[in-house]
Amino acid sequence: MSMSIRNQFPGTVTAVTVGEAMASVKVRLAGGQDITAAITTDAVKDLGLAEGLAVKALVKSTEVALATGPVEGISIRNQIAGTVADVTTGGAMGSVKVTVEGGELTAAITKDAVEALGLASGSSVVALIKSTEVSLAAA
Repeated sequence: MSMSIRNQFPGTVTAVTVGEAMASVKVRLAGGQDITAAITTDAVKDLGLAEGLAVKALVKSTEVALATGPVEGISIRNQIAGTVADVTTGGAMGSVKVTVEGGELTAAITKDAVEALGLASGSSVVALIKSTEVSLAAA
């Protein structure tokens, strides 16, 4: 199935912690990074998620924030370091492609943020992704 979601990362489930309504699923991405997805317990059951299962982690580009370095004192668990590969800006928004270990991700951020952070090809960045914004699909 083709999807409009630009950020699709292959990985392997490393842990599943199930609660009453929600679950936390840790995934080791192909590049070696760990990412956490907060999904419903029904989704865990429907997908048959268990340690060792191959999955795809999906994140819309509008749900990726960028920082110029690691961020402490924040609840966002998913912080993936990378290097800006390309920046395209329009009147209000920008699309930033970031090379990370094992692939590339795209962040859609405001043009003002691109300028304020001084983002350009070669800039070091950290992609910030809330666990509630990570979806999982069976690989």
